Amino acid sequence: MADARIYADLKADHDRHRDLLRRIDSASATDRADLFESFRIEVTAHAAAEEEALYATMLANPDLRDEARHSVSEHKEIDDYLGEIAKLDPASNEWNERFAEMRHRYEHHIDEEEEEMFPAAAQELSDAEEARIARVFEDRKPIEAELAKAGEAGDDRD
Repeated sequence: MADARIYADLKADHDRHRDLLRRIDSASATDRADLFESFRIEVTAHAAAEEEALYATMLANPDLRDEARHSVSEHKEIDDYLGEIAKLDPASNEWNERFAEMRHRYEHHIDEEEEEMFPAAAQELSDAEEARIARVFEDRKPIEAELAKAGEAGDDRD
């Protein structure tokens, strides 16, 4: 595992996400909406790039496939929460309850990735694969962020 850049990139994102979750949790209802939208865009871009880079490679490896499938399903669950929360009034109790549920599920997901998935992938993947995955992730995430931002208007049409 000489090229651990991909794991460092993903962990840095997770740390930013944890910080944003703390800031959202302690923010006023007025500030909460903007912070939550930043979190939604960041997590959406991160998940899409991670799936294209790391998970796609893991799915092709029989020893890593089950972990990748599990994580893809957790991404879907978080995405569902994000869509639901975005439609709620940030000052409402329902928003607070759904946010707390999503935060718990997301923090569980990223802890599981860092403690179980990344070490398993690091054991199985070659240095060249890890370097390629890092390049794909780093190239793809900004594109996915722009797509997530563009999706803002579409989220309001339901």
